Amino acid sequence: MKPKNSLRPTVIARVADHQWHALEDDQVVGRGEAWRRHDGRLFVSVDAWHDAVFDQLAGAMLADADLPRPLYTMVDESDLDLKSHWERLGFTTRRREWVCLVPTDPRITGLGAARPPSGVTILPLGTAEKGPLRELDRTIRAEVESSVGWQEMPAEVLPRLDDATVVDPTKYAVAREAESGAYVGLLRVAPVPRQPRIGLVAVRADRQRRGIARALLAEVLGSLHRSGVRAVSAEVAERNAAATSLFDTIGAERAGSNLEVVLH
Repeated sequence: MKPKNSLRPTVIARVADHQWHALEDDQVVGRGEAWRRHDGRLFVSVDAWHDAVFDQLAGAMLADADLPRPLYTMVDESDLDLKSHWERLGFTTRRREWVCLVPTDPRITGLGAARPPSGVTILPLGTAEKGPLRELDRTIRAEVESSVGWQEMPAEVLPRLDDATVVDPTKYAVAREAESGAYVGLLRVAPVPRQPRIGLVAVRADRQRRGIARALLAEVLGSLHRSGVRAVSAEVAERNAAATSLFDTIGAERAGSNLEVVLH
């Protein structure tokens, strides 16, 4: 953001439910938005060119009775200017997510020989059936919520409050048990144009520590490597020791970090 030099008055308008615009001479100079994540928490964001507009827009949003506390937002930890803006408004750091670059070359990841446990098959990206995949997704979400809580999951996870959290099955690789046909693990890839992103790796609680997550990574990373992709990105919660250890062992490099900040 840049300092504001203009003396023109700024008007803050609520243009829709949980959406605000900052206007100067009827031109939009800033946008604010609020949305609920799957866990029900309310996140906010502000995009403004001038510092003063950011403060006015954020102040108007926070004064709105339709935005009850607590409120959350995500900040790139290296963006000290934006971080200071939210801190001046009373936000404090709650958690950190590492932004990792994950190589796809099996010679680097060490996943070339990784195989699923006996009786488990890995279904490549785009081959999973939507019905069983949604059932697995619901099971995993319930297990997460009853343990660490969904608020500890990466913030990019789909913010849907309905039951249709699996929108596009083609983005998923799945671990399936041969005998029962049940899906027991999944990996979601977001096909970001410049660099694909691993959005979620999860295995049912009663099937963990058997190498299923490594087998899913081996399949997906190997496939991407063969298609010419050299690395993917992933967000890993600092407090998630198991996930941090898994990505460390396959050569992931920490390229940055995001902070989840909260206003109570």
